[in-house]
Amino acid sequence: MVTDTTGGGVSTEKWDQLYEALAAQPRRMIIFSLLKEPEDKWLPLPDAASSPMQPMDSPEPCIHLRHHHLPKLAEAGYIRWKSDPFRVQRGPHFEEPGFVVSKLIESDREYPERLRNECVVIGGAANDSN
Repeated sequence: MVTDTTGGGVSTEKWDQLYEALAAQPRRMIIFSLLKEPEDKWLPLPDAASSPMQPMDSPEPCIHLRHHHLPKLAEAGYIRWKSDPFRVQRGPHFEEPGFVVSKLIESDREYPERLRNECVVIGGAANDSN
């Protein structure tokens, strides 16, 4: 007997791609930073990816940003980025991670305290609204 593990023939590829894109803090910070700005605005990098938990003030995180995080987000169409000057903008499919991150922010008070305290995006949004 063969079991269909794909959910009855429905592909979960887009969701898997979205979860993977949001799995790293620099990528979540980029989406969060872009959410707070007008759609067509370019944000400076590495500032848009930086957080108190993971500052981008040394060469190693910036290299990882250029060679891993930004290509992953761009491949999905979530962002556009340029090297000179080093910057990022919303991509054609930005609404997908933007929607998920905005829903996380909206329900921040419902999260267990440990999750709230360890998430810069949720904690930062709650502090911004106070």
